[in-house]
Amino acid sequence: MERCRTPARPPQPQPQPAPAPAPGRGICMMSTSWRDKQDHHLINFIGAFLAANSYRLNFLPISPDFIFNNGGLSVAFIFETNWDCGNGAAVFSRVNALKRQYKNLYVIVAVPTVEQIESFNQSYFKYGMELGCPTFVPVNDSEMGFEMMLKIAHARGVCKQQDISSTMRNEREQAVQSMDAYIRVVTSIPGIDDHDANMLAQAIGSIEAIAKASKTSILENTDLSTDKAETIVRFFRDPQFYLSPKIN
Repeated sequence: MERCRTPARPPQPQPQPAPAPAPGRGICMMSTSWRDKQDHHLINFIGAFLAANSYRLNFLPISPDFIFNNGGLSVAFIFETNWDCGNGAAVFSRVNALKRQYKNLYVIVAVPTVEQIESFNQSYFKYGMELGCPTFVPVNDSEMGFEMMLKIAHARGVCKQQDISSTMRNEREQAVQSMDAYIRVVTSIPGIDDHDANMLAQAIGSIEAIAKASKTSILENTDLSTDKAETIVRFFRDPQFYLSPKIN
């Protein structure tokens, strides 16, 4: 009688590691209170639009409706998805409060009808808004408003990165110019060449530090000869030496 065999267990699939997330352009923070007042279709559109543009979306209890962090710069937004003609006072009061807290603040306002456009314009001047402080961006609908919001945040981030690059480039140019001036001054000492000047810059430091350095300090920290070390010390400390005419 044959012994019953237990059927072989099929191999179990091994769990696969999750794919590494693609590097994003930035972070979008959405106010939870703003989210809870919106239609779910708009929230789904925003989520899909951010994902398509490599932005990460976080829901947080923040004061503005949105904050974008892009390129090291934070930009805050108030987003009125459908202008309420009877709610102007509350909107502009909130704008005045937030513009004191956020340097980079924009207000996106959807005004799809002529009546809403006229109401918004009248309210803007009625409540004493200053042009550009903050910037208001009227749009036709909420989807267009969010697309405009993302474009503004991205453009500000790019400008920030360009400013940083420009600043670093200017600092490098200034450093090179300062070093050139340093070498010209130090090589004016008789017998000191560019190599000596660079060695002194690395080992001793500024021209003021060289002027105060002793012969022993120069010899211990550089490869300069005894004659050159003595010349440097005399140049800065002996008036008869540095005031006498030199022939190179």
